[in-house]
Amino acid sequence: MQEVLSRCGYRCDLCPAYEPNIKSLADKRRVSAGWTKYFGFRSSPDEIGCAGCLNDGKHAYESCPVRPCVLEKGLQNCAFCSDFGCEKLRPLMDFADQLAGKFKDMPKEDYEIFVLPYKSKERLLGIRDGR
Repeated sequence: MQEVLSRCGYRCDLCPAYEPNIKSLADKRRVSAGWTKYFGFRSSPDEIGCAGCLNDGKHAYESCPVRPCVLEKGLQNCAFCSDFGCEKLRPLMDFADQLAGKFKDMPKEDYEIFVLPYKSKERLLGIRDGR
């Protein structure tokens, strides 16, 4: 699958809730269990699914403050914003590192599913640096 970078730098194409990544009810159950274990919130398997930040439709994080801000400013993503690292973006950029620090013994497969898609800081800084 081609890389799909969200407005905040998350990788939709790696996200387990991204609709193209969901093949079965078992996939939804795994996401639900992982979000409960690692993120601390419950979503029933029936609620799991996201159209992706670049698309209209259902989004996993409906109350995201970043997506509407980027759309309002007419930007591709936060890397192109003059207020990069603002209060709206900072918690999303720090999320993956905080999660990985909290679960140091996380299995590699869980890291790839529940942390890697959300490591946005490095991606956005790379865009800003022209990498």
